Amino acid sequence: MPNPMTREELEQALRAVGERQYHDLHPFHKLLHGGKLNRGQVQAWALNRFYYQISIPRKDLSIMSRMDDRELRCAWMHRVQEHDGIGADARTGETRVGGIERWLRLTDGLGLDRDTVTSLKGLLPATRFAVDAYVHFVRERSLLEAIASSLTELFASAIHRERIAGFERYYEFADDRTLSYFRRRLDEAPREVEFGLAYVLDNARTPEQQQAAIGALRFKTELLWAQLDALYYAYVEPGFIPPGAFVPDDRTPTAYTR
Repeated sequence: MPNPMTREELEQALRAVGERQYHDLHPFHKLLHGGKLNRGQVQAWALNRFYYQISIPRKDLSIMSRMDDRELRCAWMHRVQEHDGIGADARTGETRVGGIERWLRLTDGLGLDRDTVTSLKGLLPATRFAVDAYVHFVRERSLLEAIASSLTELFASAIHRERIAGFERYYEFADDRTLSYFRRRLDEAPREVEFGLAYVLDNARTPEQQQAAIGALRFKTELLWAQLDALYYAYVEPGFIPPGAFVPDDRTPTAYTR
């Protein structure tokens, strides 16, 4: 049997997954961040990505339900609140907007009706299948694998910075309101990944556990990549939109730029 990796070697192996196959390398993202997509194509991306956004709290609550340690559950609850937001405080009446609301501000700015977005009726079949597979994965696999699958946050800050810069440079919809989700994640993701990475490094001690953690992260990157494959096939090349999926009004080849 091989010897277990050191903490440093395991972290390096986890980071190598993102260097090879994180979805910032996908051609669809290159077009999106480079101002090469038209309004309808950006709408399709935001509408389909919304299903992933609303499924993140479901995924995190599934993980929490398997945690025996109260302190671990309390720490993980922060993730749910960051996406779902916090309702009105009974004493102060104040509310805290979450990531789902901030994503809807993006779709508002893109001219999509909220009822259309939240109905989920225009999703690509592959989007629904991929996101549901992620929720099932964290329910069925070990707690270590479930937490390791969330470590795509290791690579998220870089893609958010690239996205903000590209959107501000190229797209008319970009302003403080529509970009608020990505700006917020620049602060949130590093905190979340620090906690999740420490858990994996502390608990993946055997070679089998370490390979399972790496495999879980690879699964997550492949899932994100598959969603972009579907978007590219439907809305870029060859442009075959499946029956029942969102059909944008703007299907001209002209980029939706400033």
